[in-house]
Amino acid sequence: MSGALLLARDLRYAYPESAPALDGASLMLRAGELVAVLGPNGAGKSTLLRALAGGVPARGAIELCGAPLASYAPRERAQLVALVPQGLRALPELSVERFVLAGRYAHLRRFAPLRDADRRAVRGALERLELLPFAERLLHELSGGQRQRALLARALAQEARVLLVDEPTAALDAAQQLAVFELLASLAREGRAVLVVTHEWNLASQFATRLLVLERGGIAASGTPEEVLCPAVLEPLYGARLLYGRAPAPGGTGQRPYVLPWAQLEQR
Repeated sequence: MSGALLLARDLRYAYPESAPALDGASLMLRAGELVAVLGPNGAGKSTLLRALAGGVPARGAIELCGAPLASYAPRERAQLVALVPQGLRALPELSVERFVLAGRYAHLRRFAPLRDADRRAVRGALERLELLPFAERLLHELSGGQRQRALLARALAQEARVLLVDEPTAALDAAQQLAVFELLASLAREGRAVLVVTHEWNLASQFATRLLVLERGGIAASGTPEEVLCPAVLEPLYGARLLYGRAPAPGGTGQRPYVLPWAQLEQR
């Protein structure tokens, strides 16, 4: 398991008076990887991301860039790992540009003025997420999809080596969904490590280097799209009404599996 930017062993966590949300989950994430985490609702996927970012006090071991996660001060940790949540519980009264600028806090000394590097990082993130025309708008003036892109832009401005992304396509149309996964894949190719929680099996199949399936807080399956998106793995979790096929992979690199829920298939 050497060479991992992020390494977790036997993570366990339960919310008060609830069944375990994490129950022995282990994973490894290397630079250059885009790993997708799949699984039913309530499987512990979001809790896993929060634990890996240090936001949930899970038992077990988490190493970030070869050192225990707990050994980092919050600012040091934020320079290495960025968490992109599903959404915001409350919308701050900030412009999009100021919101994205908040991703630079880990790189700024207290009360220090902005540097050229900070301005370049923010502008680059806004451009990459196609938000530059909305830079002066308040967050509450954006659509749900635009706010989701603003969350991604803030994480890009953070310039962390590890990105933990929770359902980034939930409020996006089909074209934007593809654009987000293309972005995540390009960030991985540039040397980041990206872990993304998603219910979009077919986007994960096209762009992820590896898939993990979480079930009841543990890793139920891990492997390539071909190894994971198959009846033996999916039907125990989702039932038999699934239609399997293959389609061309991005860039003409062979084919990848796809899976569709299909109402008229008989239970087998």
